[in-house]
Amino acid sequence: MNIPTALPAAFVQRLQAIIPATLHDEVWQSFSIRRAACFRVNLLLCDTDRAIASLQAEGIEVRRFPFKGDTLFIDPEQRQQALASEACRQGWLYSQSLASQLCASALQAQPGETILDMCAAPGGKTLQIACMMQGEGELIANEAVKKRFFKLRGVLQQQGAADFVSTRLGDGRALWRHFPEYFDRILVDAPCSTEARFRADDASTFRYWSPRKIKEMRHKQKGLLRSAIRCLKPGGSIIYATCSFAPEENEQVVSDALKQFPDDIDIAPLTLPGISAMPGLEAWQNRPFPAALQQAVRVLPNQWSEAMFICRLVKAL
Repeated sequence: MNIPTALPAAFVQRLQAIIPATLHDEVWQSFSIRRAACFRVNLLLCDTDRAIASLQAEGIEVRRFPFKGDTLFIDPEQRQQALASEACRQGWLYSQSLASQLCASALQAQPGETILDMCAAPGGKTLQIACMMQGEGELIANEAVKKRFFKLRGVLQQQGAADFVSTRLGDGRALWRHFPEYFDRILVDAPCSTEARFRADDASTFRYWSPRKIKEMRHKQKGLLRSAIRCLKPGGSIIYATCSFAPEENEQVVSDALKQFPDDIDIAPLTLPGISAMPGLEAWQNRPFPAALQQAVRVLPNQWSEAMFICRLVKAL
């Protein structure tokens, strides 16, 4: 087993306890490999066949993800060429990791619904939800950080979704005061310790990581999920997601919510076809989690995708 020595020792020790031993080799390799560049077709402006034809006309080789038709993979050597392509200039394509796309897909947004993207910047998932809604319904994109908020608005403008999406600048933990039981579906792709984005060859990706950072993130994540539950209509659903391996930011946050709202929410099954994944953990550091949390999905990192934790919660009628 070749563990990247550049990664923080405490992180390595924790990850060895989180991931089953049979999967260690592939996971450790993922911190060093060059992944295929992943793009999503902006169906508000273009269909997938047209986008592919445009890329191929410029000599860019495209691989279509068979389980999600608007997802395209491109050799990492051609990523910059794709970003400079006519398809990207026209807003037909958006550079977005497969893991990020899976979060929005799991929301299963439908035309005519009222939907909240609680932590929306930089805007890829918001745009994807807008495509799923086909321009029908109400979609609110919220962002707490001013600089990221304006980036979000720029992406929506460039991708042709600005007239459909309403944007808000503010802390998602306070949204329940303004939108009690208002939304059919809510995406909480929470700020996290970004462990899934660590690169063994780039110390800047993990320079600020520490167990203390995980605890700080968990406090914020708990508040965001509590707010989302209060914003959700009876019968509605939430996707809670992070790009962290840490159980404190994932199973523990959801477990705390289940305890605080025992009669209001439950976990629903979640399937992600074609994805390398494992179920939510049964326990962490001798502390058991509710059995329902095994219905959550831990997307495993490989040459196609970063890691991701995704859990679907539903609110009782």
